Amino acid sequence: MPETRLLTEIGMGTSLRRQDYTEAALRGIRDALWRNSINLAELFGAPKEAMILDVEIGVAQPGAVDVAKVAAAFPYGQPRVKVTQGGLDVPRPDAAPNVIATVAISVSLDLERAP
Repeated sequence: MPETRLLTEIGMGTSLRRQDYTEAALRGIRDALWRNSINLAELFGAPKEAMILDVEIGVAQPGAVDVAKVAAAFPYGQPRVKVTQGGLDVPRPDAAPNVIATVAISVSLDLERAP
């Protein structure tokens, strides 16, 4: 299936007290998506479910992110989630570090299948 990348959104999320990498990732996704209202699929006559969502999340501890929970956060489309080394853990002297996740969401469509 030939995919054409049409846009990329970026976001950042944090977990300031609980060191919850999944929650930081989810907040980064909301930061990337919830500020925008892009009706991309409709512009090409395709259903929203046809959107291919390549989600890349950078955190200091990639294994601590629940990928299934992250994928379930998308109301439509076909999310493909990849978690990599990145983001930032900000040390605190008397507590667990503040966790920062960076997120990039690239949206593609198979334009050969779009009506």
